[in-house]
Amino acid sequence: MDKNPVRRTNIIGAGEVGSAISVDMDKSSIHKTNSIFWDSKGNDILGATALPFYGAFVSEETCRLFGDVSGKKMLEIGCGTGHSLQYQGERNASELWALDMSEKQIEKAKQHLTACGLSATFICSPMEEECGIPKDYFDFVYSVYAIGWTTDLEGTFCRIASYLKKDGVFIFSWSHPIHKCVAAENDMLVFKKCYFDESWYSVSLGESTLTLSDRKLSTYVNALAKAGFVIEQLIEESEDEMMQSRHANSDFAKKAKLLPVTFVIQARKL
Repeated sequence: MDKNPVRRTNIIGAGEVGSAISVDMDKSSIHKTNSIFWDSKGNDILGATALPFYGAFVSEETCRLFGDVSGKKMLEIGCGTGHSLQYQGERNASELWALDMSEKQIEKAKQHLTACGLSATFICSPMEEECGIPKDYFDFVYSVYAIGWTTDLEGTFCRIASYLKKDGVFIFSWSHPIHKCVAAENDMLVFKKCYFDESWYSVSLGESTLTLSDRKLSTYVNALAKAGFVIEQLIEESEDEMMQSRHANSDFAKKAKLLPVTFVIQARKL
């Protein structure tokens, strides 16, 4: 595989980086690299996205994908610092469970929930692996800007389907694939990467390194279908009110008016 540096844009959200190196897809190596990233400087470099926000310019307060979660059993994939768990707990979910690859993130989440008077069951593991989460148990599984870190999308979706009750709902968000291909330059949008390129690459951000793959939207849709999900909603539009109130004059907001920067999918287990 070509190891020459190439330009990659929009690693997760609004930010852009310079050179990235194409790498071979080795699960154990990628898990190690990314867990170290989130254990050390992940939040400082990329920030954290949590409910009620699904990502840039998309919110649960507008989309209302969850509805009433009172008495529902919830599992979060990639819990980060626990703020999405807090959101669900304060809406009277009956059980909170959380999975994350980073021990440090789980420590932060535990501390945050304790300060909020809430509790959850935490499991430290890559989302692709068997880790003791109960099967046919949850009403909702959700993930806010974390699913894209998986090294095995189809396997992860199959595991998530196994955790859900029949008719259970899976909701997740990630950076929109077309956003990952386009950069803003001199008041123009310029393609910097082939949309169809799903190869893995490594990027150094400061003293930290992360490894990712930019998947096509169809890859997510087809993987959901293979796992036994039916898609109920796909949200791509940025919310006008959020664009006007936050970073209204930024290049990122201008870009979001022209193309999707975040996508959210609500799917139901058949």
